Amino acid sequence: MTESKGLKDQNDTADSGAAPRKGLLQRWRPYAAGIVVLAVVFGASAVIGAHVRDAKADKVKAPANAAGADGQPKLAVPVRPSVPVKLTVFEDLRSPQSKAFAEQYADTFQKLLATGQVEIHYRLVTRTDAQLGGHGSRAAANAAACAQDQGRFTQFVQQVWDRQPDPSDDALSSEKLLKELSEKTGKIDEGKFVPCMKGNDHEGWVAKSDADFVSGSFGEVPVVQINGETVPDAGTSLTPSKLRTLVEKEAKKVSDESVPSGQPSLAS
Repeated sequence: MTESKGLKDQNDTADSGAAPRKGLLQRWRPYAAGIVVLAVVFGASAVIGAHVRDAKADKVKAPANAAGADGQPKLAVPVRPSVPVKLTVFEDLRSPQSKAFAEQYADTFQKLLATGQVEIHYRLVTRTDAQLGGHGSRAAANAAACAQDQGRFTQFVQQVWDRQPDPSDDALSSEKLLKELSEKTGKIDEGKFVPCMKGNDHEGWVAKSDADFVSGSFGEVPVVQINGETVPDAGTSLTPSKLRTLVEKEAKKVSDESVPSGQPSLAS
C-alpha cells in the first residue's frame, strides 16, 4: 500500500537539491526593463507620428490640376472635357460688317459650342471710332464689359446688334441708349451696371484690346482665328460651312489626346 507523504517527506524533497518552482513575477522580472524601454520607444513614436500627421493635416497641398477661385485654396478636382479648339472673333460693336457676320454665323457658333469641343473668345475693338470719329465703339464695348461682369455679355451684345445705328451716327456713345439696351437685356442689376458704364470702368481694357488688334495688322473686322491662326478673309470669302470644316479639321488634330470618348462629333 502506498502511503501519503507527510511533512517529513516534503522536507526531504526540498532538501534533495531540486530547483524550487519560481513565481510568475520572478520569471518576468528579467524582461521587465526591456518591456519598459519598448513601451517608451513605441510611445514616443506614436507621439511623433501624431505630430507629423497633425502637421500634414494643417498644410494645404493641392493635388495636380486641382481648381479653385483666384486667391482661394484649390479644393476642387475638376472632371471636364478638354476644349481642343479656341475660336477667337474680333468684332466692333459699331461696325455693320461685324453685325452682319454675327447674324450670319450665330447658328453655326451655337452648333459648334454644342459639341463641347469649341470655345469662343470675343475680342472687342474700336476701329470705327478711329475711322469715323466719335467714341460709340468704345462706349458700347465698355458697356458690354460691364454686362459681362454680371454674366450677360452675349445677351447685351445681341441688343446692340438689334439696335445698331448707322456707323456715321455715333449714337452708341449715348449713355441713355446703353442703359436702355441693358434694361432690354434683362437680368442685369442696374445699380451695378450704370456706375460701371458711366465710370468707364473697362475703358482701359477696351483700349488695350484695340491696340493689340492694331499691332497685329489684322486689317478690317470681322477677324477670326482658330487656335491662334488667322482665317484669311473672314469677312468676304469665309462661309459657315468652310468655318465648320476648318474647326473640325483642327479638332481632329488634337482629339486623340484631348477629346474624351462619348463627346459629340463636330460632324453630327
